[in-house]
Amino acid sequence: MSIDDSKSLISDNKPKFMTLAGIELRYLVNQISEKVQDYYVSNIYGITKDSILFKLHHTEKDDLFMMISTLGVWLTSVKIDQMEPNKLQKRLRNDLLRLKLKEIKQIGSERIAYFVFEGFGKEFVLVGEFFGDGNILLCNNQMKILALQHSIDVRHRQLRVGLEYALPPQNGLDIFNIAETNFLDLKTTDLSAVKWLGRTLGLPKKYAEGIFTIANIDSKIIGNQLGSEQIKKIFETTKQVVNDVITGKHKPVIIRKEKSEVLPINLTKSNEEQISVNSFIEGLDTVFTESIVEQGKSIQSSGSEKKIKELQTQINEQEKAIETVKEKSRLISNVANSLFEMVSKGIVSIEDDKAKQILSTLNAKLSIEKGISLIIIANEKIKIDFSSSLQSIASILFNEAKHQSKAVPAIEEIKIKTTKKLEKLQNKTELEKDSVLVSEIRKKKWYERYRWFFTSDGYLAVGGRDAASNSAVIRKQMQKNDKIFHAEIFGSPFFIIKNSISAPIISMNEVAHATVCFSRAWREGMYGLSAYWVNPDQVKKSAPSGQFLPKGSFTIEGQRNFIKGQTLRLAVGIIQQDIDYVLTCGPIEAMKKYSYCYAIIEPHGSEMVDTAKKIKVEFLKLDEDIAKNISIDDFVRVLPSGKSQIKEINLGESQNLPATN
Repeated sequence: MSIDDSKSLISDNKPKFMTLAGIELRYLVNQISEKVQDYYVSNIYGITKDSILFKLHHTEKDDLFMMISTLGVWLTSVKIDQMEPNKLQKRLRNDLLRLKLKEIKQIGSERIAYFVFEGFGKEFVLVGEFFGDGNILLCNNQMKILALQHSIDVRHRQLRVGLEYALPPQNGLDIFNIAETNFLDLKTTDLSAVKWLGRTLGLPKKYAEGIFTIANIDSKIIGNQLGSEQIKKIFETTKQVVNDVITGKHKPVIIRKEKSEVLPINLTKSNEEQISVNSFIEGLDTVFTESIVEQGKSIQSSGSEKKIKELQTQINEQEKAIETVKEKSRLISNVANSLFEMVSKGIVSIEDDKAKQILSTLNAKLSIEKGISLIIIANEKIKIDFSSSLQSIASILFNEAKHQSKAVPAIEEIKIKTTKKLEKLQNKTELEKDSVLVSEIRKKKWYERYRWFFTSDGYLAVGGRDAASNSAVIRKQMQKNDKIFHAEIFGSPFFIIKNSISAPIISMNEVAHATVCFSRAWREGMYGLSAYWVNPDQVKKSAPSGQFLPKGSFTIEGQRNFIKGQTLRLAVGIIQQDIDYVLTCGPIEAMKKYSYCYAIIEPHGSEMVDTAKKIKVEFLKLDEDIAKNISIDDFVRVLPSGKSQIKEINLGESQNLPATN
């Protein structure tokens, strides 16, 4: 346990969101480590300033999505739209993309995990601190800090770019290595037994109290009042709870209260609302995602709420301005009327002492400023000639009162416009609170790990993207009824056409064409190349004696059946698959048949990312609701390697895909 932790172990101040326990982190590290073996980082998304989503890819398994947040780490089944900038995202993308997630390890029993990424001769360590305010730091393999969420400069610890990462000071026992003798100090403490347990073992209040509930011992009892049998019972229960949590002997429940939380084992006998979940990670995904979305709603609406306050202030000021103008107009009219009353009393000059006395009762006075004679009424300065008759001065004042009154409708019109802006913004803010987009991560079909399309005749064609997936296509997916394609060029993928014993010539030609297009021929603009097909028994997965085969390569024996290529053209299309829309790329006629919309491309032109962006922009014009949910990364992923140019954008026939396993 660290000093950083000890401040909040047993406290009446409940944090806003659920916090992760060290024993829970141990279970998560073990589970996630097992699942992410041989996965590499294919994308990184900044969700909030405190949460980063890693998309992990494997050539033969489904993609995984791992959230690293100041709340904790977990595998998630949902994707949340970015709600605020994350300052680490760009740096993490620069350093970690395409690197393998080599190892995840917990530091002792601390709520700290190291995520070790390696590849291309580089190694980085991402540190997740899941206590207090939390922190995420990127370090090199010497643990020098390269970037971090926020710096720390306290007496016992400094964290900033350029320094070596320093763990928080250790204090207390390692909960994973406790003995019964460690609990004998309970006999000498004046603390309540539950507080001693929490502080000594770094256990959150929910676990410390839960252990006493399970052991059937009063948690409020003072430690030195415990008997030897009770202490033994507390030790044995603690060991059992820790073992159950970290080994996965779970019956996880979500507890709904002021602060929702998920427990891997039920520690409470209360009547609080409890919801059983399939796994602790699934429960974490639910509770922590809710926390992030709640935070996101606050972030998204805060800007609008500030503007709402500004508009409300403007309306208040406009209302005050209207009242002020009306009051000034009334006071000026009163003074004008008083001048006529002065005339009836025999006063002929505004400079007469009697006139001045009457003016003072009406909050008016005479003044000369820079040689200009003025009458000041309610701080409004009106130019007059003191030598003029009272009737003439009254006329000037009546005109000024009318002028003041004319300003009222203009201010009221401004107020009406401001009020409409306010109402519109208030409605928008309410919508914003529900607009944080959380989408379930679609479980992909097996063939979506590779390049794929359906031929015009409905046959599934699957091809490799690189050496690893080339190997997987042949070793894992090839069956006796398939046909295998390869282009007559080094740097060609293998394509297989599934269940194709009697495949028509059109489908055979389309797969041959795609095999050439997805080869090195596209990048180098090599037109007129041929592809050939063979049967599965002609493909040998090992090299001839004394020879070596590079990864992704195979030996072909027997006759090769060549199909001449004519051109290099493909189509990128959005296809409806079940209830979802997916993106793929293949021969033009096949894509027209099954696509909702498609873009025909040829070699040369723009880089892959620029081409992807252009295609998405055009698809958004055709149907924004469909295209907006497909990422630029997905567009890049389906394109052939090399530059491309768009030749045509159009709507397809959008026929249903053939059924396949």
